[in-house]
Amino acid sequence: MWMEKPATSQDCPVMVTGYDHVGIRVTDRRRSLRFYERLGFRQTHHFPGAEANEMVTAAGVRINLIFNGARRPGGRNVLLDEPVKLPGMTHPAFLVADLAALRAWLEREAIVITEGPKRIGPRRVALFIRDPDGNVLEFNQLIPEQD
Repeated sequence: MWMEKPATSQDCPVMVTGYDHVGIRVTDRRRSLRFYERLGFRQTHHFPGAEANEMVTAAGVRINLIFNGARRPGGRNVLLDEPVKLPGMTHPAFLVADLAALRAWLEREAIVITEGPKRIGPRRVALFIRDPDGNVLEFNQLIPEQD
């Protein structure tokens, strides 16, 4: 757990240079694999001892599915759907080149868009969906910032 240090301490001398993956906890391995495969992810590794896998898109975007999730009544997301907002990661945000094409595909495939598309700030348009376990996934198309 992080504890604030006195002002005399130094910041970390090593720069974060990238983002490797996000772990997404799910309840049903087979159902989740199929869902994320439909979004373009392919399993590259399975880690049975860790109850997890690694999936990657053709563009090299990685996720890990964690297969030890407990089912919740009504599929509610403990971080987003409850009145008390607990700390934690609420969702990954993926970049796409054509949000309109993604939207059309989601609608054809009967994958519910839960929010958007909508402009968020000066540089992106986003839409949100949920996976079969209620995990939120954000998809962004970056737009040129206007001066």
